[in-house]
Amino acid sequence: MERKPEDVLQKLRSLQKKHEVSVIKLSEPISSAEPSNNDTNQRTSDASNTSLDGVTPASLQADLTHYKELFAKLRFSYVEQVTKEKFIRAIVGDPPLIVTPQENAELEKENLEAKAALKALKVEVADMVSDLERRGKELTTRYEQVQLETNQLQELPEKISGLEESISQLKKKQSPIQNPNMVLPLSRTLELVDKRTQERDELDRHFEQLQAQVPRKRKEMERLQAELAPLETKRQTSTTAAKEARRRKEAALGGVQDDLEERGRWWTASETALKQMLDI
Repeated sequence: MERKPEDVLQKLRSLQKKHEVSVIKLSEPISSAEPSNNDTNQRTSDASNTSLDGVTPASLQADLTHYKELFAKLRFSYVEQVTKEKFIRAIVGDPPLIVTPQENAELEKENLEAKAALKALKVEVADMVSDLERRGKELTTRYEQVQLETNQLQELPEKISGLEESISQLKKKQSPIQNPNMVLPLSRTLELVDKRTQERDELDRHFEQLQAQVPRKRKEMERLQAELAPLETKRQTSTTAAKEARRRKEAALGGVQDDLEERGRWWTASETALKQMLDI
């Protein structure tokens, strides 16, 4: 069943309402966290202090960098405070805590193992972040493409109606077609195209066969021309000789012919005179 553009557009709008994606929606978990009133190092340019209307990808990136730096400082402060506390307790304790070299070696070993595990976790997290960034960019591109196609789909019904109106006007202006093949339905047109294609293929095959015979025919023509050249020369020689013989014959009979002509004129004149004298 063919879907209408209006139905597809309505379906897209309903899906967009259910799954709205925007920078504001993504920033709500960050902006909803209320900072402590005792935090004297709070940034005045933090996105959490601004309205949601001003949230942009750049501001989110700036907040992410800020929180990374803040957490790094907090971790350093925490480690420093815990270390001081343990050191003071070890000194003022009763009895004082004495650490042997063996215990230090074991702690060093545990620290190395913990650092290796932490490094592996960091690498895994970095890979995960890279994968999320890649997927985010892909989804952004796809979302923009969907938005563009949605806008095009919104304009499609108007364009379709305009094209249909143009087609109807062209049909009214179109003169009657004399060639019946121009008004065939699609199935008949496809059959005619297949038939013409087969005829063209047959002509192509015949043409290829004729092309294959061209060298042999050319050689045969050259052979016939070579045989015809002496005959043509002989014909020209014979024609020239015949003309020359005819000319000589006419020249030889030229005097007798003139005498006969004069005698014929005399006899004609005598006959005319006798008829006049005898009144015949």
